[in-house]
Amino acid sequence: MHVFSLHQEQEWNPQKHVERVLGRVGEGDVTVACWEPGQVSPYHCHPEATEIYFCFEGGGKMRTPERTVDIVPGSFVVHPRGELHEYLNGPQRTLLFRVRYGAAMFGRRVSWETRPGWTQSDEDIEFFRKFPERLSAEVK
Repeated sequence: MHVFSLHQEQEWNPQKHVERVLGRVGEGDVTVACWEPGQVSPYHCHPEATEIYFCFEGGGKMRTPERTVDIVPGSFVVHPRGELHEYLNGPQRTLLFRVRYGAAMFGRRVSWETRPGWTQSDEDIEFFRKFPERLSAEVK
């Protein structure tokens, strides 16, 4: 059994959102994610992992190629393996609980529009060249 207090584990940084892995369980991990107002994640996917978010406090918007949804306290979002997504935090601090599980937790990034000077890695360019369907709403 693993027991955590999200309030005790939270950590904030005005320069970037903070994701802290609290524990590893089987083929996955559990994380607390802390977002300052207006922070945005990279537009990315996890080719070998499912990612689940639960909004504990605050909120914003979650975007996929298919749609954008509002995230509010109590919202629960599941991104199937390989689904491209981006989180845009709203006007207040947000505390999310995240679970990832699968063969590997790494992500592949398409863009990060709010990060000045960010460039896509050669590995990520090659991944999306090899799997262009990941950029469309057709990913299941």
